Amino acid sequence: MRIPAVALAAFTFAASAAGPSAVERGRYVAVAANCAACHTRDGGAAWAGGRPLATPLGTIHSTNITPDRETGIGAWSAADLKRALREGVAADGRHLFPAFPYTFYTRMTDADIADLYAYLRTLKPVRYVPPENDAAFGLRWTMGAWKALNLESGAYRPDPAQSPEWNRGAYLVQGPGHCGACHTPRTWTLAAQSSAPLRGAVMQDHVPGGSVRDWFAVDLAATKQGLGAWTVQQIAEYMGKGASARAGSFGPMNAVIAGGTSRLTAEDLRAIAVYLKSLRGEDYAGPAVGAEAAAAGAPHYERHCRECHGPSGRGGLFDGPPLAGSAVVQGEDPSSLVNIILYGSDRPAVLGSHVWEAMPAYAQELGDEEIAALANYLRGSWGNRAPPVEPGSVARQR
Repeated sequence: MRIPAVALAAFTFAASAAGPSAVERGRYVAVAANCAACHTRDGGAAWAGGRPLATPLGTIHSTNITPDRETGIGAWSAADLKRALREGVAADGRHLFPAFPYTFYTRMTDADIADLYAYLRTLKPVRYVPPENDAAFGLRWTMGAWKALNLESGAYRPDPAQSPEWNRGAYLVQGPGHCGACHTPRTWTLAAQSSAPLRGAVMQDHVPGGSVRDWFAVDLAATKQGLGAWTVQQIAEYMGKGASARAGSFGPMNAVIAGGTSRLTAEDLRAIAVYLKSLRGEDYAGPAVGAEAAAAGAPHYERHCRECHGPSGRGGLFDGPPLAGSAVVQGEDPSSLVNIILYGSDRPAVLGSHVWEAMPAYAQELGDEEIAALANYLRGSWGNRAPPVEPGSVARQR
């Protein structure tokens, strides 16, 4: 079926009748893709790379994408950038590793890629060479075979059965937003599992001090353990402000929201929310916390959590977000829940204040067994259902 031109037009970032310039449109593309978050190291020049990215194969460092001709991409043509985004191939012909999420960026339209190139050319050139990657990333030749198995190259194709708003949200999520890079589980080849898109996955991220910690990027489908209890407005508000009536941001989501989604238009935030609410999946039906294990954590909840989150786990407008039906609490892997109990919330100042009290850290106050018991109480109460947490899981996150 031929896609109407009006639907195709919905996938570019041209936002006003006056017609923003290619550079202005490209700036918005870069925001939607949150390029600066990965290509700027702590304390380093913007866009110059060097940020360590944790992967199951070791640490890889982001590249310099400023227009410096020797250490950046100043010598790249528009076609070179398009090839990198669509096919994962650098200007010199080297295969790129999918830590640079070209498996998602390949869905970007030609127009958005051209605009992004125009914007990147306006950045200040920075002469900087990132550190060497870990040894596993010396085997670049293997990526040709990996891409033959796992890369489906090509721009997003709108679904004519869906609305322009839904298609816009699908494009942003599947393409520049690359949400599946964290929220989709991986196969044995470390490719995104196409049979379970956005259903939640374990990821790794560097934390202050240089160590790496596991996190669980939650299920984004409209399931009981995912976003089933969220409204479209709550999803859009969370992405735009880092907090809604359902949750507040912490951990790796802080960078996603602060540098990316909080700078999107209200229309785009709603489009993403509409798309996410349309995703369906099976509710978790595996091993779950039993009544006895949940009861063991009740005293810890009464002592440390009840005041803010309430006796029913529904939270309070000025105290704390709900724990009943929480995607973080019910994560198939407990890493993110354990992290916030251990280290508290870390909402960045750039997102502004919120009416809730800050979540305190309990790493010094509670032992591994106590935190595991508390986590089991949360995961087995108020209708929540999730696998039990063992003290060893807590110990690994310390």
